[in-house]
Amino acid sequence: MAKFKISFWQRFLDGTPEYLARHYWWAYLWRPAIWFFDHQPVINLILFGQYRRLMTRTLRCLDNRPAGRLLQLSCVYGKLTPTLLDRLGRQPLYLIDVATAQLEASRNKLEPARRSQLLPVRMDAETLAFQDNVFSTILIFFLLHEMPTEARRRTLAEILRVMQPGGWLVITEYGEEPRRHWVYRLRWLRKQLLSWEPFLDEFWREDISAVLQREANRLDKRLRKIETHLVFDGFYRVLVYEMASQTTLP
Repeated sequence: MAKFKISFWQRFLDGTPEYLARHYWWAYLWRPAIWFFDHQPVINLILFGQYRRLMTRTLRCLDNRPAGRLLQLSCVYGKLTPTLLDRLGRQPLYLIDVATAQLEASRNKLEPARRSQLLPVRMDAETLAFQDNVFSTILIFFLLHEMPTEARRRTLAEILRVMQPGGWLVITEYGEEPRRHWVYRLRWLRKQLLSWEPFLDEFWREDISAVLQREANRLDKRLRKIETHLVFDGFYRVLVYEMASQTTLP
């Protein structure tokens, strides 16, 4: 059985990071799984019934975003991407993901008239093939907790590199370690959640704002958090950061 598991996840090593193929092939890379998980009842179950609230709050945070290019970092199950495109009018949405099957699934969810508005590209978030300072807004929806610490750091560094002065970064994710939340306090449920999400425990203990500040400093950029929205009693959160414009730098 162990040999079967190893040989099966290795089938997805076609440019896909090893941690993703090893730990998440069953959720994001296997086409039957992509079909299964992209149903609203399943998504709601995974997010304890909070998907609509998280999507709504995320979209509200994008309403007053700065003018310019918008990048969504990785595909998302559910209605977020189609709804976001509806709100963009005729503006394009850049979408990257390391899995071709995910990009195809995101495109297939769109009405034919909207498909040309989506600009999907297969790309690893740790090494973005974009020039510096090209996006005014970057959206990350439940990606960071699925990365090992170093992969997450490299991704955040790349995001800040391609963000232009005055740009916004919107992150929807798990909150800080929720020791008082009933989901966390139910040991069996926490254990099950961590078996599905092997990097969540270290993500809970990491100060994302501090990591972002360190990486911004290395790029000689200045970042500040401008909004924090807690969802489900803080089990989830939506964070909004703003990159200082050149005119405001000391």
